[in-house]
Amino acid sequence: MTETAAALRTVAHNVRAARMRAGLSLDELSRRAQVSKGALVGLEKAQGNPNLATLVRLADTLGISVSALMQGSPEGRVRVVAADAVAPLWTGDLGGEARLMLTTSGPAPVEVWRWQLEPGEDYPSHPHQAGVVETVSVTAGRMTLIVDGSEHTIDAGQTATFDGDTPHTYRGAGTETCHLIMTVHLPPGPASAT
Repeated sequence: MTETAAALRTVAHNVRAARMRAGLSLDELSRRAQVSKGALVGLEKAQGNPNLATLVRLADTLGISVSALMQGSPEGRVRVVAADAVAPLWTGDLGGEARLMLTTSGPAPVEVWRWQLEPGEDYPSHPHQAGVVETVSVTAGRMTLIVDGSEHTIDAGQTATFDGDTPHTYRGAGTETCHLIMTVHLPPGPASAT
């Protein structure tokens, strides 16, 4: 329980700091990210339990990575992260999960995710900010990638990439669990006002 409270305090601090750097009021961030002002106030007070969709919308709006909202100070030149040391940010109804392993630093960060999807299990994603590119590499099983309504089957050993600024869905396919590595390539600089 204390790890969860500490993680929530880190997210609260990082959201507020990023909002202040961007010069946004709570009302403006709420409008742009399509997150209720009440949820934002609670989040900045380290209250509540934000879901992955909320964190993605906030990160996109603030022009930073999801992990930038979640991580504390850098620990050195090399970071090694074990999958079991990172709590899932999404858990599906059939047992699938998504873990944000780490985000690279620099002007155009890359998020590295580990996903597990059970057959028939879906994760629909909202469109990201313009310039976001996603790449999925299936390491075991099979998935269906749906981008803007068009379906693409990706088998173990295959990799696909697409612009993430359109609706997209990950779906477990076949008869076995699908394991994949997803990278989210973020554009440099803060998100522009829209």
